[in-house]
Amino acid sequence: MSDENTLENIKIDGANLWKEEHITDLKVGNIRKLTPIKPDGSEDESRQAVYSATTNIMTPGGALPISGEIEAANLEEAVEKFPEAINTAVKKLQEDMVRMQQEQANKIVTPDELRGGKSDIII
Repeated sequence: MSDENTLENIKIDGANLWKEEHITDLKVGNIRKLTPIKPDGSEDESRQAVYSATTNIMTPGGALPISGEIEAANLEEAVEKFPEAINTAVKKLQEDMVRMQQEQANKIVTPDELRGGKSDIII
């Protein structure tokens, strides 16, 4: 393990600080706004705020949290683009699930793996 990853050397990057705010309508979801700030706590106007959308969709297994980035310059635009960000996140989730199903379908399963064990065969 390198020295920079030890707990004794852990430190916050003072040049990359963000203030986090949560905005909600108490019905559909949340918008998270990350505002860049300087080490003194004042807003860093040389960097742009970042927005993300979060909501839950109901599935037979219960609520599934969905989140995605919102390309917006301000809160008003973030509210307007909220549905687009969620729909994009759902489409990506669906694509990922299809890809994972395809990978599992192509996997070669040995009889030992079907019984829950691992094969001792060395090739």
